[in-house]
Amino acid sequence: MKALHYAEKLIQFNSTSSLSNKLIAAYLNEILKKDGFVVERLEYRDKNGVRKYSILGKKGKGSGGLAYFCHSDVVPANDWFSTKFGPYEPAIARERLYGRGSCDMKGSIACMLEAQQMFSWSDLKKPFYFICTADEEVGYHGAKQVVSESKFYREIVGAGARGVIGEPTMLEVVHAHKGGCLLIATAIGKAGHSSTQEGVNANLAMIPFLQEMKAIHDETEQNAVWHNNEFTPPTLSWNIGISDHTEAINITPPKSVCTVYFRPMPGQKTEDLVERVRTAAIANRLTLEVEHFSSPLYTDPNSDYVQTALELARRKEAKTVSYGTDGGVFTEMEKLVVFGPGNIAQAHTNDEWIAIEQLSLGVEMYAKFIRRFCT
Repeated sequence: MKALHYAEKLIQFNSTSSLSNKLIAAYLNEILKKDGFVVERLEYRDKNGVRKYSILGKKGKGSGGLAYFCHSDVVPANDWFSTKFGPYEPAIARERLYGRGSCDMKGSIACMLEAQQMFSWSDLKKPFYFICTADEEVGYHGAKQVVSESKFYREIVGAGARGVIGEPTMLEVVHAHKGGCLLIATAIGKAGHSSTQEGVNANLAMIPFLQEMKAIHDETEQNAVWHNNEFTPPTLSWNIGISDHTEAINITPPKSVCTVYFRPMPGQKTEDLVERVRTAAIANRLTLEVEHFSSPLYTDPNSDYVQTALELARRKEAKTVSYGTDGGVFTEMEKLVVFGPGNIAQAHTNDEWIAIEQLSLGVEMYAKFIRRFCT
């Protein structure tokens, strides 16, 4: 099975988000060109000056067709479970392929690489697009560049092409997922020995702000206005983190930081919550950064595209998930589902794996999608 070979090869690239993905991007670029794709390459430097690459390929003439979206980066693997093989040394045991990214989402990429090879340029009456972004795991930065700069993406949107986000869903058709928003509030004090009055404790400004964050948390958990029962859990998951950066118990904290990460759901006006946070930050003389990672994804489950996807996947109804994908950036696309091999429960774990059976099924399903929408 070619997909297994490709997955093993892809795992060997350490494409952790903090590193450059140059090598894995070059590998995908080589395969796509060999398979007859016209390739578009986008690049940028991340906030740490690390060079990142997104690879986009188009195979076939005409307009419309199908676009497959994936990402090349993976989360760190610092606590990998095995001493016999590392996270970037693919291993097979118990009909599973182990390795960082095997599930999220190099297994999916491998499936599509094999599936598209079943179709020559002359077979395709409509184009097939292969889009692999950088930095999906740390803010969807590659996807955002694709939206703003890619010629192929403009073609996809303009022609109303169908789209598949290949994240792990156990090959269930997912029509909706939550978005993501990060708020960072910072209080500045002054370090000093706590036995004197020379220092300024930054936590004293942060504590009343935290009380308001707790109040919003409780409200979003209890008030049905902030619920959507299509999702599990049906809430925004208002997650509060705190750090005061003290190095000893007898030093007044010079800095206190509160992070709030929450997951907006379709149809919700969470701008009101963000404004409450902003008001609380101003009242307590804190600085506030707001970073909207991505919007929720929602495609009508009764739409022709979702119903056709269900038919191809041999499923009865579309699902929702509470995690996010690049799909929250590709909001101009009206026909978009999340559909890929592997179980999200295995993603980001210290023994990440994908069932080899899922790779086989993934190739079969992706080939069916290409056949239906491109030939």
